[in-house]
Amino acid sequence: MSQADPGNPSHYEVLQVAVDATERQIKQAYRRMARLTHPDHGGSPASFRRVSAAYETLIDPVKRARYDRSFGSGRQPSADAGPTVRTAPAGPSQPGPRRAAASDPPVYYPPYDGTGVPLLSRRTAAQPVHGAPRKRGIFGAAARLQREALTAQLLMQSVLSRIPSARLVNGVHSPAGDGHIDHVVLAGYRMALIGSMMLPEGAYRWDGAVLHHGGKVIQPPRLAPAVRAAQEVFPECNVQGWVVVHSPSGNLHEPVVDHGRGGDPFGHAPVQVVNAARLVREVRDFLSAGPSPNEVNVPVLARLLRGMY
Repeated sequence: MSQADPGNPSHYEVLQVAVDATERQIKQAYRRMARLTHPDHGGSPASFRRVSAAYETLIDPVKRARYDRSFGSGRQPSADAGPTVRTAPAGPSQPGPRRAAASDPPVYYPPYDGTGVPLLSRRTAAQPVHGAPRKRGIFGAAARLQREALTAQLLMQSVLSRIPSARLVNGVHSPAGDGHIDHVVLAGYRMALIGSMMLPEGAYRWDGAVLHHGGKVIQPPRLAPAVRAAQEVFPECNVQGWVVVHSPSGNLHEPVVDHGRGGDPFGHAPVQVVNAARLVREVRDFLSAGPSPNEVNVPVLARLLRGMY
């Protein structure tokens, strides 16, 4: 099992089961952990209550689905769970420590060293893409699916191909409420939330709240609440958001989106509205600049996958 913070483990960590555990596996795990933590057998009442609460939630399909949609209970990063910098062996001719690069082969945290029960199988953690755009609602479903497919393809071709550790999760419940996030890209300790829209080619001005075009005001998807909520849910990560504006022609440089006063072109706002070309550049730079960008953060990825719709 992952190296959890004992003060705030998820229900899966409490029972020491994978996030895709079956009902039978959950029952078996509960019997094992109940014996270990029961006060009559030397355990503590607090630990036994935690095991019982985890079982009551995970054994009930409705409660488990609700728990997963809320991204469960995340552990705070402990002293030994933070970003790491891997160095070359010391020697008289060795240079100083080398910071891990985004282009390095992926490494997994916690490592798959054969101890405990991992939250995800290595095969699942090694998948670069999880989920696909799905139909939800009736009105505008075809157009939405087209936008999301374009964004997913763009991220796979231009971001995941350059960052081997990056994991794309399509379609997750928003931690801010009942809405959805089109795409989440995770690499190391950085998380990009991405929404999408399609507009005619031309020049648009983003003022930090709405787009302006030819006297018209256009409201992009409201992604900022999801970014703020995700930052609370995943405190170990740096979370940023983007809304990509696609062109019907497929031109990555159209529409042109200028950042006016309040648009914060330097990336300090929680959400940026950009065209496809700028999305690729900014998301790639954001993920690559993080600590240990070649790391696959398995506990965070597991929680994202359980939060998929």
